[in-house]
Amino acid sequence: MSVAPRVRSMNVAESEARPVLGPAGSKGQRSASRKNGSKLLRQVEVSLENNLEEDEKAIRSSSVASSLPPLRSITLPSMLRRQSSLLNSNFSLSASCSSDASSDSFQSRASTGRIYRTSTVSRRRYLGSKPKTAVADGVSEPLPDGLQLKKRCAWVTPSTDPSYAAFHDEEWGVPVHDDKKLFELLVLSGALAELTWPAILSKRHIFREVFADFDAIAVAKFSEKKVIAPGSTASSLLSELKLRAIVENARQISKVIDEFGSFDKYIWSFVNYKPIVSRFRYPRQVPVKTPKADVISKDLVRRGFRSVGPTVIYSFMQVAGIANDHLISCFRFYDCISEAEGKEEDAIKDKANELKAEVTDSEICRAISGSSFSSE
Repeated sequence: MSVAPRVRSMNVAESEARPVLGPAGSKGQRSASRKNGSKLLRQVEVSLENNLEEDEKAIRSSSVASSLPPLRSITLPSMLRRQSSLLNSNFSLSASCSSDASSDSFQSRASTGRIYRTSTVSRRRYLGSKPKTAVADGVSEPLPDGLQLKKRCAWVTPSTDPSYAAFHDEEWGVPVHDDKKLFELLVLSGALAELTWPAILSKRHIFREVFADFDAIAVAKFSEKKVIAPGSTASSLLSELKLRAIVENARQISKVIDEFGSFDKYIWSFVNYKPIVSRFRYPRQVPVKTPKADVISKDLVRRGFRSVGPTVIYSFMQVAGIANDHLISCFRFYDCISEAEGKEEDAIKDKANELKAEVTDSEICRAISGSSFSSE
């Protein structure tokens, strides 16, 4: 239990016997002849005594008073030290109170729904418990375990029309060897001069109805006047120039079929029956036309085809799989290569079967001719 410090009363004799450290330095005992100086010193001591009594009352009211030693001397340095200790104790108390108040203010703001400061450990645990997300083409979404999003060509974005995205994933770049499908893709590639791929794909069923499911021999017999007549279904699809070109190209395809046996053999002969694999890494590397497309375009124009410029022909080569322009980062790049290899193997097997059939036919003919000679 702490006891309040006691202040000894002092008389003039003690003050004269003790040295006092004043502003002017160390002062010793003065002679009695200097009465004016002793009176001034006594007045200072009386004022200090009054200050000490006030300080003693303040110390008793504070909790720090118990730790202070009892006052034994009334020198100016001791008084200054005590006052500084009082200031420090009051500062520490005010600081602790302010810290408590700040914490209370943070917690009081929690009732209003605002974010308040919590422990960093619990916050880190909360952040670490969030599910992992995977980003693909600028879109973040949670993925189940072991499942990854397919990466497509850069021009197929999350905002791309679903029909065009499906067209990219299923048809674009796949080698085509069917004459009807080749004629359809040639018509749709020519329509790119007036429409976009999403618009063309949305009207694809109308194209097939108007042009007899793209049977070139049937379309070659169409009357251009009926096709381009105002109010007809075909007139709502393309311009008159493009409609006339479709009918004329169907006639020229029928001639190519008579000459080469199929439009497929004619068009694939320009690339030696193997697709061109470009292996592009960036969209800016994909060209609008190539020298090979220019060669095919010139030959088609020479044969009487219309609206078959190098740009249209290269678009046709891309969509028909004659050129594999999928970016190497796209999942369809290797799929189209494997499909091309599979179709090449099928073509080799078909040729081998044809050769076997020819050999068997020749052997049968020889056997028949030999039997006829023996009967004679």
